[in-house]
Amino acid sequence: MAQVTREQREEVIRHFRYKGVLTDNVPYGSGHINDTYRLTFEAEGGSCIRVILQRMNSTVFARPVELMENITGVTSHLRKKIEENGGDPERETLNVIPASDGKPYYQDSLGDYWRSYKFITDATSYDQVEDPRHFYQSAVAFGNFQKLLADYPAETLYETIKGFHDTKARFQVFKEAVERDCMNRAASVEKEIQFVLDREGVANCFSEMQSRGEIPLRVTHNDTKLNNIMIDDRTGKGICVIDLDTVMPGLAVNDFGDSIRFGASTAAEDETDLGKVSCSMELFELYAKGYIEGCGGKLTKKEIELMPMGAKVMTFECGMRFLTDYLQGDTYFKIHRRDHNLDRCRTQFKLVEDMERKWYTMKEIIEKYNSLA
Repeated sequence: MAQVTREQREEVIRHFRYKGVLTDNVPYGSGHINDTYRLTFEAEGGSCIRVILQRMNSTVFARPVELMENITGVTSHLRKKIEENGGDPERETLNVIPASDGKPYYQDSLGDYWRSYKFITDATSYDQVEDPRHFYQSAVAFGNFQKLLADYPAETLYETIKGFHDTKARFQVFKEAVERDCMNRAASVEKEIQFVLDREGVANCFSEMQSRGEIPLRVTHNDTKLNNIMIDDRTGKGICVIDLDTVMPGLAVNDFGDSIRFGASTAAEDETDLGKVSCSMELFELYAKGYIEGCGGKLTKKEIELMPMGAKVMTFECGMRFLTDYLQGDTYFKIHRRDHNLDRCRTQFKLVEDMERKWYTMKEIIEKYNSLA
C-alpha cells in the first residue's frame, strides 16, 4: 500500500464524528499491518480528547466492510455484558467512533478504508513479557474475553483471513512448497522438512476432533499476544482486549496455544542460538492458571485438557509457515536478514521439541487447574 499523505489524513479526519479542535496528529504504536495515528482534540473547557485513527491494510484484509461488521457486532455484545457485570465499557472494550454518515468506517477518495476508536487512557500495552504479572493478567483478560463471548454465535462472524489457523490446510500448502521448490532451497533444509512431515498427526488433530464434534467452534481472537492487552497503569490489571481484526470463528485451544508460543518462550522468535530456546513451565503454568480462571467455567473439560496440544499445534503451525515462506522465497513475512525465516522456523521447532520433552509436566499442570474449573 502507498504511504499515507498529509492531505489524505486531513480528508479522513474531516469525515469522522470528532469533537473539539485538533491539536496533535502523530503516528502511534508498533503494529506492522495497519497505519495507526493518535489524534488529540481540545474540547470545550480545555479538556483533551484522544482517539485512534487507522487505515486498514486492504492487502491483508481484503474485505474491510465485513471486518468492521465483525468488530461492531462483537464490541456491542461485549459492551452489553460489561455493563451487566457493573464494569466500565468505555475502558473494557474498544469503542468505535462512527464516520459522518454513521458507518463504522470511512472510504477515502483513494479507495482506502479507515476506522477510529476512542483512546483508552492510563493504560499500556507491552511488546515483551518483562513482568510475569503482565503475562498472567493477559491470560485473565483473554480468558474473560472468551467468557463474555461464550454465547455469541460464532458462525455469524466472517472469516477475515480464510483458513488462518487451519493447520491441516497449511500442511498441504507446505508439502506443495517442498514439491515445487521454486527457490531450490529444499536440499539445504531436509532436516526441517522431515521435522514437519514426521508430525502430520499434529497438523490434523484439531480438524479431526472438530469433525467428530469433540471441540466447539467459538469466537476467538486469533492473535493472543501480550501487546494486544491493555494493562491498567494504576491497578496493573488487564482491562481490554484490542486489535480485533482477526476475531472470527475458531478454537479456544488455539488462542491459548498462540499465547504460550509467544509468551512462554525463553528467547526471541528469531533467536539464532537455539540453546537459549525453551518453553518455560513457570510461565506456562502462570498463563494456564490465569486463562482458565478468566474463562470462568465456559470452556469444556475437553478443551482445557487439550491446552498442551494447543500450545504444540500453534508453535508447530507457526514454524511450518516460516519454513513454507522460506521455501517460497520469503514472500509473506517481512525479513531483515538472509535466512531470517529459516531462523524463525528453527526457533519454533526447538520450542516444539522442548514441549514434547516436557509433555507430561504440561499435562499435569493443566490437570491441576482442570479439576478446579
